[in-house]
Amino acid sequence: MYTRAAATTVAALMGAGALVLPTTHAAADTPTVSSTAKPGRPLVVSHRGASAYAPENTFAAIDKARELGFTWVENDVQRTKDGELVIMHDDTLKRTTNVEQVFPGRAPWKVADFTAAEIRKLDAGSWFSPKYAGQRVPTLKQYMNRVSRNRQSLVFEFKKPEIYPGIEKQGLRVLRETGWLDKAHVSGKLVIQSFSADSVKTVHKLRPDVKTGFLGTPAAADLADYATFSDQINATHTSISAKYVKAIHALKGPHKKRLEIFTWTVNDGPNAVRAADFGVDGIITNAPDVVRKALRKG
Repeated sequence: MYTRAAATTVAALMGAGALVLPTTHAAADTPTVSSTAKPGRPLVVSHRGASAYAPENTFAAIDKARELGFTWVENDVQRTKDGELVIMHDDTLKRTTNVEQVFPGRAPWKVADFTAAEIRKLDAGSWFSPKYAGQRVPTLKQYMNRVSRNRQSLVFEFKKPEIYPGIEKQGLRVLRETGWLDKAHVSGKLVIQSFSADSVKTVHKLRPDVKTGFLGTPAAADLADYATFSDQINATHTSISAKYVKAIHALKGPHKKRLEIFTWTVNDGPNAVRAADFGVDGIITNAPDVVRKALRKG
């Protein structure tokens, strides 16, 4: 999803038919708790982890979400020059790592222009706070193992798939290898989303059992077409209304269940309550604790 504001700004505002392999999860140190308090209120999803409080898309961010008691997290997936899938929102490494200092002559520092070994050398935490110096850019495999260890669930986003041909098949392979395409995960712990309708269609074709989400706000008249391949319409909170949510819920997705909507990126109480009152199914947020508190009161 779109670039998050710098940490200081966010702080001021605070005041996502192949062989299925089994997996074994290590027990988490403490159990996670429900993301919402009132029955019927939206699921709360930690955007790139609890990214208001720790550097986005790092272990620190998903661990912070777990510490706060949130089961669901969201991530972004891109591909390196040598074909490794890594967790990174932007298609450049500039904003959230020290790549300019480590590789000063490599502008514009695109993820696709660096090998996995080069990206492993980067600090992905200091930009956010000295406290997080030394955080690394996780590979997708490392990230999935960490989410499993934390007993979390995942909204998984293919970022800019148009510049990474075949990334859907590759990503599904990693999910399979890490145990995330077994029945237990597919039935209730995983959503795969993208801004690209073609990418979502590809995922649905390759693994029709997997729950999918389209990122955007299609016209209400077009929703029925999206419902043939997407289980969710995941729209910005500023672009929706109660009428639009009702139009989504009037349809059934490819699994013959009610079409859903997750909305993003909601970082304050009033907008969280507003979205919940519209009837959304999920709220994606940098500050999950702020949203949870508002939903408990609202």
